[in-house]
Amino acid sequence: MFLALGVQFPAWDIVSGFALGVYLRAGEAGGDGETVKLTGLNQAMALTTDEQGCAEQLARFFPSLPGVRIPVRVRPLRAGSSPARLEESAVVEYGSEEYAIFLSTLPLEFADRVCISGNGGGRSAEATVIALQYHEGRKAVAVRFVEGRCEWMRQS
Repeated sequence: MFLALGVQFPAWDIVSGFALGVYLRAGEAGGDGETVKLTGLNQAMALTTDEQGCAEQLARFFPSLPGVRIPVRVRPLRAGSSPARLEESAVVEYGSEEYAIFLSTLPLEFADRVCISGNGGGRSAEATVIALQYHEGRKAVAVRFVEGRCEWMRQS
């Protein structure tokens, strides 16, 4: 794993070698298939991290995600999990048909799969954790929907 200003990305998303900046595999943050280096952003983030919440800090790495307020239920999908399933209510703070960012207290790690459904029931969508942000005892989680597009996120 690589830690940059409290944001963790799995090693397979990082370009080999050390350089200043945060590297994401394009496509994870709206890129065009090439590796993207986020540069000047780093200095600005160092100055403003205390002014922003956890989800807002993570959303800076996904500039195309609009701010939303969609209440959801989140449940980890783990093989061999106990019958008493873990589940929590959360609010998607930034989201689109392809990605969502929400605060969570669940024990989630990179590449974990989760099931996200609207609080009122209805359809659910499977997603994979692609980034985590830790700040002041809180954790923001960024996920990418497995099936490509989650239509009910747009309609909410």
